[in-house]
Amino acid sequence: MYLYLYWEEIHELLLSFAEAGATVVRLKGGDPLVFGRGGEEMDFLQQQGIQVKVIPGITAASGIAAELGIPLTHRGIANSVRFLTGHSRKGGTDPLFVAENAADPDSTLVVYMGLSTLPSLAQKLICHGLSPETPAAAIERGTTPQQRTVFAELKDLSEKITSIGLVSPTLIIIGKVVELSPFWPMPTKEESCLMQA
Repeated sequence: MYLYLYWEEIHELLLSFAEAGATVVRLKGGDPLVFGRGGEEMDFLQQQGIQVKVIPGITAASGIAAELGIPLTHRGIANSVRFLTGHSRKGGTDPLFVAENAADPDSTLVVYMGLSTLPSLAQKLICHGLSPETPAAAIERGTTPQQRTVFAELKDLSEKITSIGLVSPTLIIIGKVVELSPFWPMPTKEESCLMQA
């Protein structure tokens, strides 16, 4: 049975167990301080006088990209990487207001929790100058046995995700570095002949 708790409930549970004298372990996947609300939980508990120790993890962006052979930065191709969230704190439908500044062809974008807002983000990135042919990948349940991956150009990524039926959690990587993956689709012999003609 899967139980979903809101962040306020999680805070209260952590506090009640800690106040009862228990040693509490809040286990999270990846890096708890990158879109994992670890900072909020830590701040809340420290304000209540509870001592907190964070054990670092590897964020999904690094783990998934490395497994797929996608260097998040690469000399001459991507000089920076930006981590974006696909959801606003208040649950808004389009928090991706950063698209204007994120449409940098020399950067890699990694979008956490952005499956539902990807169509809007892709359109905004293209409108602000990112090439529609920018390589991209969407990875469902990355680094697990259930991992499913979609590679496509930015303009086609949303449609391909829908046709395959990816679900959350899905990480999205956008940038020229995606094409460096050994899993990036190579053109067929027929396509290569057409490109040379």
